Amino acid sequence: MSRRIVSVLAVIFAVACGAAAFVWLHAGGQSKTVVQFTPDPPAARSGAPHEAGRTGAAVSPNQPVSAVSSKPAWNAVPAPEFTPTSGEVLDFTSSVAKVNNVASLRLVVDGRKEVAGTAAWHLQAFAHTQNPLRMVFELDDQFDSYSAPADFASVQYEMRLSERGQKVQSVQRMTPTGHEPAPAGASEARVLPGTRDPLGMIEYLRSVDWSKTPMVHGPVYDGHKLYEVRAQKTGSAEVEVPAGKFSTSTVDVKVFDNGEEMKDAHFTVYLVKDAARTPVLLEAVLPFATARVELTKKQ
Repeated sequence: MSRRIVSVLAVIFAVACGAAAFVWLHAGGQSKTVVQFTPDPPAARSGAPHEAGRTGAAVSPNQPVSAVSSKPAWNAVPAPEFTPTSGEVLDFTSSVAKVNNVASLRLVVDGRKEVAGTAAWHLQAFAHTQNPLRMVFELDDQFDSYSAPADFASVQYEMRLSERGQKVQSVQRMTPTGHEPAPAGASEARVLPGTRDPLGMIEYLRSVDWSKTPMVHGPVYDGHKLYEVRAQKTGSAEVEVPAGKFSTSTVDVKVFDNGEEMKDAHFTVYLVKDAARTPVLLEAVLPFATARVELTKKQ
C-alpha cells in the first residue's frame, strides 16, 4: 500500500497536504455527506497578483540557503481577528468510496509552549484506522507541530508513527539558515523561510480571510521533503456532515513537487464562514475513488 493516502486522511489536516503517508483503500457503504456547491464568478477566481510567480518551495532541505529565494513564502498575512482556541478539539471520521469510518482523526490545539526560546502554538493530530481497514492496515499515528504565533511557520515538527507494528519517531527542528543546532534527540531540517508543516498549514488556511484573499501559496515540509502548496477559494457550499449543517467557503488545494502538480494530492477543504473558519469537510479525488474527512464533533 502506498503511504501517501493515509497522510491525506490523517493529516491534512495534517494529512492532506502530503504529510507522509497514503494508504491504498478499498470500497463498500454510502456516504451521508451533503454538499450544495455554488462556484465563485470567474473574476473572483482569477487569483492574486502574486499567483504567477512560484515560491520555489520544492527545494531539497539540504540545498544551500543561498540557492533559494529569501522572499516571503506566502502572499497573505493571517487575519488579525484569528487566534487558535487553546483546548480546541476537532474529531473527524474518514470514508473512501463507499466505505465509511475507515479512519478517525483528532486535531487538538494544546495551547502555547516555548520551543527554541520562542513562543509557539502546540498543534496535535492523532490518526487511527478503524475496522474493517484496521484488520489489514493497523495505524496509530501522532503528529506534533510547534508553529509560530504570527504566521504559523514551523519551529519544530514531530512524528510518532505506528503502522503495521513498525514504529518510527522523528523530531525535527526547522532552520532556514542551518546556523541553529538541533537539541539532543532532534535532527535539523533545512527549510525555506516561512515554511509550515501540515498542521501549521491547516491553522494558516483557517487564518486567511477568504473574502478578501482568493489565493495563497508557499512551502510545506511534511517531515521528509519540501513541497509547494497553492490554495484558492473557488466558491461557497452548504455542507451537512455528522457534526451538523454549515455555510462554508470552498478552498481548492494543490500540491507541487519540483514544479509538477501531484495528481494524487489534490483536495478541497470546506471552512465555516465565521471567525474560527473551522474545517468541517475535506474531499480528495484519488485515482481510484473519492475520499472524505468529515467533522463529527467540536469541543
